[in-house]
Amino acid sequence: MRVAGLLMLVLCFSLVSVAQKTVVNGMAPGAERKTIRITSPGDLITFWEKPLATSRVDSTGHFSLTLNLDRTVNAIISIDFHKTEMFLEPSKTYDIRIAPMKYDEYTEVNPFIQSQNLMIEDGDKDPQELNALIGAFNSIYSGFLMENFNALYHDRKKILLDTFRIRMNQHFGSVKNTYFLDYAAYKIASLEQMTQYYNQSQLAKKYFYDKPVLYNNMEYMEFFNSYFTKYITAASNTIRKVDFTSILRGPDSYKAIMKAMTVDTILKNEQLRELVMLKGLMELYNTTAYNQDDVLAVINATKDKTKYPDNRTVAEDMISLLTKLKPGTKAPEFTLLSRDQKNFSLKSLLGKPVVLCFWTTYCEGCLSEMDLIRPLYDKYRENVHFVSISADKYFSKMLYFINLKKDYVWTFLNIGDQWEVLKDYDVHTYPLFVLIDREGKIYKYPAEQPSTGLENDLQKILQQ
Repeated sequence: MRVAGLLMLVLCFSLVSVAQKTVVNGMAPGAERKTIRITSPGDLITFWEKPLATSRVDSTGHFSLTLNLDRTVNAIISIDFHKTEMFLEPSKTYDIRIAPMKYDEYTEVNPFIQSQNLMIEDGDKDPQELNALIGAFNSIYSGFLMENFNALYHDRKKILLDTFRIRMNQHFGSVKNTYFLDYAAYKIASLEQMTQYYNQSQLAKKYFYDKPVLYNNMEYMEFFNSYFTKYITAASNTIRKVDFTSILRGPDSYKAIMKAMTVDTILKNEQLRELVMLKGLMELYNTTAYNQDDVLAVINATKDKTKYPDNRTVAEDMISLLTKLKPGTKAPEFTLLSRDQKNFSLKSLLGKPVVLCFWTTYCEGCLSEMDLIRPLYDKYRENVHFVSISADKYFSKMLYFINLKKDYVWTFLNIGDQWEVLKDYDVHTYPLFVLIDREGKIYKYPAEQPSTGLENDLQKILQQ
Protein backbone atom coordinates (compact mmCIF):
# COMPACT_ATOMS: atom_id res chain seq x y z
CA MET A 1 0.00 0.00 0.00
CA ARG A 2 1.29 3.46 -0.82
CA VAL A 3 2.14 5.55 2.26
CA ALA A 4 -0.35 8.28 1.41
CA GLY A 5 -3.09 5.69 1.11
CA LEU A 6 -2.08 3.98 4.34
CA LEU A 7 -1.90 7.16 6.39
CA MET A 8 -5.19 8.45 4.99
CA LEU A 9 -6.97 5.12 5.37
CA VAL A 10 -9.42 6.19 8.02
CA LEU A 11 -9.99 9.83 7.10
CA CYS A 12 -13.28 8.87 5.48
CA PHE A 13 -14.21 6.41 8.21
CA SER A 14 -16.98 7.50 10.57
CA LEU A 15 -17.72 5.70 13.83
CA VAL A 16 -20.68 6.24 16.13
CA SER A 17 -19.23 5.70 19.59
CA VAL A 18 -20.66 5.00 23.00
CA ALA A 19 -18.95 5.91 26.28
CA GLN A 20 -16.90 3.05 27.69
CA LYS A 21 -15.05 2.62 30.97
CA THR A 22 -11.35 3.41 31.02
CA VAL A 23 -9.19 2.77 34.09
CA VAL A 24 -5.85 4.33 35.00
CA ASN A 25 -4.00 2.56 37.82
CA GLY A 26 -0.59 3.45 39.08
CA MET A 27 1.92 4.62 41.64
CA ALA A 28 3.16 8.12 42.49
CA PRO A 29 5.88 7.90 45.16
CA GLY A 30 6.03 11.11 47.17
CA ALA A 31 2.40 12.04 46.42
CA GLU A 32 0.85 10.02 49.22
CA ARG A 33 -2.58 11.40 50.26
CA LYS A 34 -2.50 14.03 47.53
CA THR A 35 -5.24 14.57 44.97
CA ILE A 36 -4.61 13.26 41.47
CA ARG A 37 -6.74 14.53 38.60
CA ILE A 38 -7.33 13.73 34.96
CA THR A 39 -8.56 16.51 32.70
CA SER A 40 -8.72 16.92 28.96
CA PRO A 41 -9.30 19.82 26.57
CA GLY A 42 -12.98 19.99 25.70
CA ASP A 43 -11.83 20.97 22.23
CA LEU A 44 -8.50 21.51 20.49
CA ILE A 45 -9.07 25.12 19.43
CA THR A 46 -9.61 26.74 22.83
CA PHE A 47 -7.96 23.94 24.88
CA TRP A 48 -10.49 24.68 27.64
CA GLU A 49 -9.79 21.96 30.19
CA LYS A 50 -12.59 19.83 31.56
CA PRO A 51 -12.44 17.35 34.46
CA LEU A 52 -12.63 13.64 33.71
CA ALA A 53 -11.70 11.96 37.00
CA THR A 54 -10.37 12.74 40.46
CA SER A 55 -9.00 10.47 43.16
CA ARG A 56 -6.60 10.36 46.10
CA VAL A 57 -3.19 8.78 46.11
CA ASP A 58 -3.32 6.39 49.07
CA SER A 59 -0.79 6.11 51.90
CA THR A 60 1.28 3.60 49.92
CA GLY A 61 1.49 5.79 46.81
CA HIS A 62 -1.09 3.84 44.79
CA PHE A 63 -3.99 5.38 42.91
CA SER A 64 -6.83 4.35 40.62
CA LEU A 65 -9.01 6.55 38.42
CA THR A 66 -12.02 5.46 36.40
CA LEU A 67 -13.50 7.54 33.59
CA ASN A 68 -15.99 7.07 30.78
CA LEU A 69 -14.75 7.84 27.27
CA ASP A 70 -16.51 7.76 23.93
CA ARG A 71 -13.36 8.65 21.99
CA THR A 72 -9.60 8.78 22.36
CA VAL A 73 -8.50 11.83 24.35
CA ASN A 74 -5.29 13.63 25.14
CA ALA A 75 -5.43 13.36 28.93
CA ILE A 76 -3.66 15.67 31.36
CA ILE A 77 -2.71 13.90 34.59
CA SER A 78 -1.87 16.31 37.41
CA ILE A 79 -0.81 16.27 41.04
CA ASP A 80 -0.84 19.74 42.57
CA PHE A 81 0.31 21.93 39.67
CA HIS A 82 2.65 19.30 38.24
CA LYS A 83 1.41 17.44 35.20
CA THR A 84 2.02 15.05 32.38
CA GLU A 85 0.04 13.98 29.33
CA MET A 86 -0.87 10.73 27.68
CA PHE A 87 -3.47 9.40 25.26
CA LEU A 88 -6.33 7.40 26.73
CA GLU A 89 -8.58 5.16 24.65
CA PRO A 90 -12.05 3.90 25.53
CA SER A 91 -12.35 0.55 27.34
CA LYS A 92 -8.62 0.30 28.07
CA THR A 93 -6.83 -0.22 31.40
CA TYR A 94 -3.51 1.54 31.94
CA ASP A 95 -0.85 0.80 34.53
CA ILE A 96 1.56 3.69 34.95
CA ARG A 97 4.24 4.77 37.36
CA ILE A 98 5.00 8.42 38.03
CA ALA A 99 8.63 8.98 38.94
CA PRO A 100 9.31 9.86 42.61
CA MET A 101 9.14 13.57 43.36
CA LYS A 102 9.39 15.81 46.44
CA TYR A 103 6.16 17.70 45.88
CA ASP A 104 6.31 19.68 49.09
CA GLU A 105 9.52 21.42 48.10
CA TYR A 106 7.31 23.73 46.02
CA THR A 107 5.27 25.27 48.82
CA GLU A 108 6.50 28.87 48.96
CA VAL A 109 6.55 29.78 45.29
CA ASN A 110 3.96 30.62 42.70
CA PRO A 111 2.78 27.19 41.48
CA PHE A 112 2.14 28.52 37.99
CA ILE A 113 5.84 29.30 37.71
CA GLN A 114 7.23 26.30 39.57
CA SER A 115 5.07 23.58 38.02
CA GLN A 116 7.12 20.60 36.90
CA ASN A 117 6.64 17.92 34.27
CA LEU A 118 5.78 14.62 35.86
CA MET A 119 7.87 11.81 34.46
CA ILE A 120 5.63 8.90 33.60
CA GLU A 121 6.34 5.34 32.58
CA ASP A 122 3.56 3.37 30.94
CA GLY A 123 3.58 -0.15 32.25
CA ASP A 124 2.13 -1.43 28.97
CA LYS A 125 5.15 -2.48 26.91
CA ASP A 126 3.08 -3.40 23.86
CA PRO A 127 4.72 -1.53 20.94
CA GLN A 128 1.33 -1.41 19.21
CA GLU A 129 -0.25 0.55 22.10
CA LEU A 130 -1.17 4.08 21.04
CA ASN A 131 1.19 5.97 23.35
CA ALA A 132 4.07 3.72 22.32
CA LEU A 133 3.25 4.19 18.63
CA ILE A 134 3.03 7.97 18.89
CA GLY A 135 6.19 8.12 21.00
CA ALA A 136 8.10 6.08 18.41
CA PHE A 137 6.71 8.12 15.51
CA ASN A 138 7.50 11.45 17.18
CA SER A 139 11.03 10.33 17.98
CA ILE A 140 11.75 9.48 14.33
CA TYR A 141 9.93 12.59 13.13
CA SER A 142 11.87 14.92 15.45
CA GLY A 143 15.19 13.42 14.47
CA PHE A 144 14.36 13.76 10.78
CA LEU A 145 13.24 17.37 11.21
CA MET A 146 16.31 18.39 13.20
CA GLU A 147 18.65 16.81 10.69
CA ASN A 148 16.93 18.23 7.61
CA PHE A 149 15.23 21.45 8.72
CA ASN A 150 17.22 23.82 6.51
CA ALA A 151 16.92 21.54 3.50
CA LEU A 152 13.18 21.22 4.01
CA TYR A 153 12.29 24.76 5.03
CA HIS A 154 14.79 26.89 3.14
CA ASP A 155 15.75 24.71 0.17
CA ARG A 156 12.36 22.99 -0.27
CA LYS A 157 13.95 19.62 -1.00
CA LYS A 158 10.76 17.68 -1.51
CA ILE A 159 12.59 14.43 -2.25
CA LEU A 160 13.54 14.26 1.41
CA LEU A 161 9.88 14.14 2.31
CA ASP A 162 9.28 11.34 -0.19
CA THR A 163 12.12 9.38 1.43
CA PHE A 164 10.67 10.04 4.87
CA ARG A 165 7.27 8.68 3.79
CA ILE A 166 8.88 5.46 2.61
CA ARG A 167 10.78 5.16 5.88
CA MET A 168 7.64 5.66 7.96
CA ASN A 169 5.71 3.17 5.83
CA GLN A 170 8.38 0.56 6.44
CA HIS A 171 8.31 1.23 10.17
CA PHE A 172 4.55 1.56 10.73
CA GLY A 173 3.04 -0.16 7.70
CA SER A 174 1.31 -2.87 9.72
CA VAL A 175 -0.32 -0.53 12.25
CA LYS A 176 -4.12 -0.67 12.38
CA ASN A 177 -4.84 1.89 15.10
CA THR A 178 -7.05 4.47 13.40
CA TYR A 179 -6.18 7.33 15.75
CA PHE A 180 -2.49 6.78 15.06
CA LEU A 181 -2.97 6.62 11.29
CA ASP A 182 -4.80 9.95 11.33
CA TYR A 183 -2.19 11.40 13.68
CA ALA A 184 0.63 10.35 11.35
CA ALA A 185 -1.20 11.57 8.24
CA TYR A 186 -1.67 15.07 9.57
CA LYS A 187 1.81 15.22 11.06
CA ILE A 188 3.10 14.64 7.55
CA ALA A 189 0.58 17.17 6.24
CA SER A 190 2.30 19.78 8.40
CA LEU A 191 5.61 18.86 6.76
CA GLU A 192 4.00 19.17 3.33
CA GLN A 193 2.76 22.62 4.27
CA MET A 194 6.17 23.69 5.59
CA THR A 195 8.04 22.49 2.50
CA GLN A 196 5.33 23.75 0.13
CA TYR A 197 5.13 20.24 -1.27
CA TYR A 198 1.59 21.17 -2.25
CA ASN A 199 0.04 24.60 -2.58
CA GLN A 200 -2.73 25.63 -0.19
CA SER A 201 -5.50 24.57 -2.53
CA GLN A 202 -3.96 21.15 -3.07
CA LEU A 203 -3.51 20.68 0.66
CA ALA A 204 -7.17 21.50 1.23
CA LYS A 205 -8.28 19.02 -1.42
CA LYS A 206 -6.12 16.30 0.08
CA TYR A 207 -6.87 16.84 3.75
CA PHE A 208 -10.20 18.68 4.09
CA TYR A 209 -12.41 18.00 1.04
CA ASP A 210 -14.99 15.32 1.79
CA LYS A 211 -13.11 14.32 4.93
CA PRO A 212 -14.57 14.06 8.45
CA VAL A 213 -13.57 16.69 10.98
CA LEU A 214 -11.38 14.86 13.51
CA TYR A 215 -12.07 17.02 16.54
CA ASN A 216 -10.19 14.86 19.04
CA ASN A 217 -7.09 14.11 16.97
CA MET A 218 -4.19 16.27 18.13
CA GLU A 219 -2.37 16.41 14.79
CA TYR A 220 -5.49 16.94 12.69
CA MET A 221 -6.39 19.93 14.84
CA GLU A 222 -2.79 21.16 14.88
CA PHE A 223 -2.87 21.18 11.09
CA PHE A 224 -6.37 22.71 11.08
CA ASN A 225 -5.29 25.53 13.40
CA SER A 226 -2.21 26.25 11.32
CA TYR A 227 -4.00 26.13 7.98
CA PHE A 228 -6.93 28.31 9.05
CA THR A 229 -5.06 30.89 11.17
CA LYS A 230 -6.36 34.37 10.20
CA TYR A 231 -8.16 32.64 7.35
CA ILE A 232 -11.28 34.79 7.19
CA THR A 233 -9.42 38.11 7.51
CA ALA A 234 -6.25 37.50 5.51
CA ALA A 235 -5.45 34.01 4.18
CA SER A 236 -8.57 33.41 2.09
CA ASN A 237 -8.46 35.42 -1.12
CA THR A 238 -12.26 35.51 -1.25
CA ILE A 239 -13.44 35.75 2.36
CA ARG A 240 -10.99 38.49 3.32
CA LYS A 241 -12.95 40.84 1.09
CA VAL A 242 -16.04 40.44 3.26
CA ASP A 243 -16.96 43.42 5.45
CA PHE A 244 -17.30 41.59 8.77
CA THR A 245 -17.77 44.81 10.72
CA SER A 246 -21.05 45.50 8.91
CA ILE A 247 -22.20 41.89 9.09
CA LEU A 248 -21.56 41.71 12.84
CA ARG A 249 -23.77 44.74 13.37
CA GLY A 250 -26.55 43.48 11.12
CA PRO A 251 -29.46 41.07 11.68
CA ASP A 252 -28.78 37.31 12.02
CA SER A 253 -25.00 37.68 11.80
CA TYR A 254 -24.53 33.92 12.16
CA LYS A 255 -26.50 33.19 8.98
CA ALA A 256 -24.92 36.12 7.13
CA ILE A 257 -21.34 35.06 7.92
CA MET A 258 -22.00 31.42 7.03
CA LYS A 259 -23.48 32.54 3.72
CA ALA A 260 -20.60 34.94 3.01
CA MET A 261 -18.08 32.15 3.56
CA THR A 262 -19.63 29.91 0.90
CA VAL A 263 -17.71 31.87 -1.75
CA ASP A 264 -14.63 29.92 -0.66
CA THR A 265 -14.77 26.53 -2.37
CA ILE A 266 -12.47 25.02 0.25
CA LEU A 267 -15.32 25.44 2.73
CA LYS A 268 -18.07 23.68 0.81
CA ASN A 269 -18.52 21.33 3.78
CA GLU A 270 -20.91 23.15 6.14
CA GLN A 271 -19.53 21.51 9.27
CA LEU A 272 -15.97 22.52 8.40
CA ARG A 273 -17.11 26.00 7.35
CA GLU A 274 -18.83 26.55 10.68
CA LEU A 275 -15.74 25.44 12.60
CA VAL A 276 -13.52 27.76 10.56
CA MET A 277 -15.99 30.55 11.30
CA LEU A 278 -15.71 29.87 15.03
CA LYS A 279 -11.92 29.96 14.90
CA GLY A 280 -12.10 33.19 12.95
CA LEU A 281 -14.53 34.72 15.43
CA MET A 282 -12.16 33.99 18.30
CA GLU A 283 -9.47 35.87 16.38
CA LEU A 284 -11.85 38.78 15.69
CA TYR A 285 -12.69 38.95 19.41
CA ASN A 286 -9.04 39.69 20.16
CA THR A 287 -8.78 42.30 17.39
CA THR A 288 -9.46 45.90 18.45
CA ALA A 289 -11.27 46.70 15.20
CA TYR A 290 -14.24 44.51 16.16
CA ASN A 291 -16.79 44.91 18.94
CA GLN A 292 -16.41 42.03 21.39
CA ASP A 293 -20.10 41.91 22.28
CA ASP A 294 -21.01 41.58 18.59
CA VAL A 295 -18.54 38.73 18.16
CA LEU A 296 -19.79 36.94 21.27
CA ALA A 297 -23.36 37.24 20.01
CA VAL A 298 -22.44 35.25 16.88
CA ILE A 299 -20.61 32.60 18.92
CA ASN A 300 -23.69 32.29 21.13
CA ALA A 301 -25.89 32.01 18.03
CA THR A 302 -23.64 29.25 16.71
CA LYS A 303 -24.00 27.38 20.00
CA ASP A 304 -27.78 27.58 19.72
CA LYS A 305 -28.21 26.97 15.98
CA THR A 306 -25.50 24.51 14.99
CA LYS A 307 -26.48 21.03 13.83
CA TYR A 308 -23.10 19.63 14.89
CA PRO A 309 -22.58 18.66 18.56
CA ASP A 310 -18.80 19.05 18.40
CA ASN A 311 -19.12 22.57 17.00
CA ARG A 312 -21.50 23.34 19.85
CA THR A 313 -18.83 22.17 22.29
CA VAL A 314 -16.27 24.44 20.63
CA ALA A 315 -18.67 27.40 20.83
CA GLU A 316 -19.44 26.71 24.50
CA ASP A 317 -15.75 26.43 25.37
CA MET A 318 -15.01 29.59 23.40
CA ILE A 319 -17.62 31.52 25.38
CA SER A 320 -16.15 30.20 28.64
CA LEU A 321 -12.63 31.17 27.60
CA LEU A 322 -13.43 34.61 26.22
CA THR A 323 -15.68 35.64 29.09
CA LYS A 324 -13.70 34.13 31.95
CA LEU A 325 -13.63 36.51 34.93
CA LYS A 326 -15.30 39.24 32.90
CA PRO A 327 -17.77 41.56 34.71
CA GLY A 328 -21.21 39.97 34.94
CA THR A 329 -19.96 36.36 34.68
CA LYS A 330 -20.41 33.93 37.56
CA ALA A 331 -17.49 33.94 39.96
CA PRO A 332 -15.85 30.48 40.13
CA GLU A 333 -17.24 28.53 43.06
CA PHE A 334 -15.01 27.07 45.76
CA THR A 335 -15.19 25.34 49.13
CA LEU A 336 -12.12 25.79 51.33
CA LEU A 337 -11.11 25.28 54.93
CA SER A 338 -11.65 28.29 57.21
CA ARG A 339 -9.46 29.39 60.11
CA ASP A 340 -11.74 27.45 62.47
CA GLN A 341 -11.29 24.33 60.27
CA LYS A 342 -14.78 24.32 58.79
CA ASN A 343 -15.72 24.07 55.11
CA PHE A 344 -16.56 27.51 53.75
CA SER A 345 -18.11 28.09 50.32
CA LEU A 346 -18.38 31.19 48.17
CA LYS A 347 -22.09 30.60 47.59
CA SER A 348 -22.73 31.03 51.32
CA LEU A 349 -21.94 34.74 50.87
CA LEU A 350 -24.70 35.56 48.40
CA GLY A 351 -26.59 38.73 49.28
CA LYS A 352 -23.61 40.99 49.95
CA PRO A 353 -20.64 42.05 47.82
CA VAL A 354 -17.43 40.09 48.46
CA VAL A 355 -13.83 41.28 48.50
CA LEU A 356 -11.53 38.34 47.76
CA CYS A 357 -7.83 38.68 48.46
CA PHE A 358 -5.39 35.97 47.38
CA TRP A 359 -2.19 36.18 49.44
CA THR A 360 0.69 34.24 51.03
CA THR A 361 2.59 34.63 54.26
CA TYR A 362 5.88 35.06 52.36
CA CYS A 363 4.61 37.95 50.19
CA GLU A 364 5.60 41.30 51.73
CA GLY A 365 3.28 43.25 49.42
CA CYS A 366 0.38 41.06 50.56
CA LEU A 367 0.99 41.88 54.19
CA SER A 368 1.13 45.60 53.52
CA GLU A 369 -2.20 45.48 51.70
CA MET A 370 -3.83 43.27 54.32
CA ASP A 371 -2.90 45.75 57.04
CA LEU A 372 -5.02 48.23 55.05
CA ILE A 373 -8.02 45.87 54.94
CA ARG A 374 -8.76 46.27 58.64
CA PRO A 375 -10.01 49.91 58.43
CA LEU A 376 -12.13 48.95 55.39
CA TYR A 377 -13.49 45.96 57.29
CA ASP A 378 -14.40 48.13 60.26
CA LYS A 379 -16.19 50.61 57.99
CA TYR A 380 -18.04 48.20 55.64
CA ARG A 381 -18.36 44.90 57.48
CA GLU A 382 -22.13 45.22 57.83
CA ASN A 383 -22.54 45.44 54.05
CA VAL A 384 -19.50 43.66 52.56
CA HIS A 385 -17.87 40.26 53.09
CA PHE A 386 -14.06 40.32 53.31
CA VAL A 387 -12.35 37.01 52.51
CA SER A 388 -8.60 36.43 52.37
CA ILE A 389 -7.50 33.17 50.73
CA SER A 390 -4.05 31.96 51.70
CA ALA A 391 -2.14 30.11 49.01
CA ASP A 392 0.25 28.69 51.58
CA LYS A 393 0.44 24.95 51.21
CA TYR A 394 0.03 24.23 54.89
CA PHE A 395 -3.02 25.31 56.86
CA SER A 396 -0.90 25.43 60.04
CA LYS A 397 1.40 28.04 58.55
CA MET A 398 -1.50 30.34 57.70
CA LEU A 399 -3.11 29.81 61.10
CA TYR A 400 0.11 30.50 63.02
CA PHE A 401 0.63 33.73 61.11
CA ILE A 402 -2.89 35.17 61.41
CA ASN A 403 -3.01 34.27 65.11
CA LEU A 404 -0.04 36.60 65.57
CA LYS A 405 -1.95 39.39 63.81
CA LYS A 406 -4.72 40.15 66.28
CA ASP A 407 -6.36 42.69 63.97
CA TYR A 408 -6.92 40.09 61.21
CA VAL A 409 -10.50 39.39 62.28
CA TRP A 410 -12.28 38.82 58.97
CA THR A 411 -12.68 35.51 57.12
CA PHE A 412 -9.51 33.59 56.29
CA LEU A 413 -9.41 30.47 54.12
CA ASN A 414 -6.58 28.17 53.04
CA ILE A 415 -6.03 26.62 49.61
CA GLY A 416 -4.59 23.37 50.92
CA ASP A 417 -4.38 21.10 47.88
CA GLN A 418 -7.30 22.77 46.07
CA TRP A 419 -4.95 24.33 43.52
CA GLU A 420 -7.71 24.56 40.95
CA VAL A 421 -9.03 27.63 42.78
CA LEU A 422 -5.86 29.53 41.83
CA LYS A 423 -6.30 28.32 38.28
CA ASP A 424 -9.97 29.32 38.21
CA TYR A 425 -9.08 32.85 39.28
CA ASP A 426 -5.87 33.10 37.20
CA VAL A 427 -3.80 33.92 40.26
CA HIS A 428 -0.31 34.44 38.85
CA THR A 429 0.86 37.13 41.28
CA TYR A 430 0.13 38.04 44.88
CA PRO A 431 -1.75 39.86 46.22
CA LEU A 432 -4.69 39.60 43.86
CA PHE A 433 -8.00 41.26 44.73
CA VAL A 434 -11.35 40.34 43.18
CA LEU A 435 -14.63 42.15 43.75
CA ILE A 436 -17.82 40.05 43.50
CA ASP A 437 -21.35 41.46 43.51
CA ARG A 438 -24.35 40.43 45.62
CA GLU A 439 -25.44 37.80 43.09
CA GLY A 440 -22.08 36.02 43.02
CA LYS A 441 -20.94 37.58 39.73
CA ILE A 442 -17.63 39.21 38.94
CA TYR A 443 -17.83 42.97 39.43
CA LYS A 444 -14.16 43.77 38.87
CA TYR A 445 -11.18 41.56 38.08
CA PRO A 446 -8.55 42.30 39.08
CA ALA A 447 -9.93 44.75 41.62
CA GLU A 448 -7.99 47.68 43.01
CA GLN A 449 -5.92 47.04 46.09
CA PRO A 450 -6.70 48.88 49.35
CA SER A 451 -3.76 51.19 48.66
CA THR A 452 -4.89 52.05 45.12
CA GLY A 453 -8.64 52.65 45.26
CA LEU A 454 -10.52 49.56 46.49
CA GLU A 455 -12.73 51.75 48.67
CA ASN A 456 -13.93 53.73 45.64
CA ASP A 457 -15.10 50.51 44.01
CA LEU A 458 -16.80 49.43 47.24
CA GLN A 459 -18.77 52.66 47.33
CA LYS A 460 -19.82 52.19 43.71
CA ILE A 461 -20.99 48.61 44.16
CA LEU A 462 -22.91 49.45 47.31
CA GLN A 463 -24.79 52.20 45.46
CA GLN A 464 -26.15 49.73 42.93
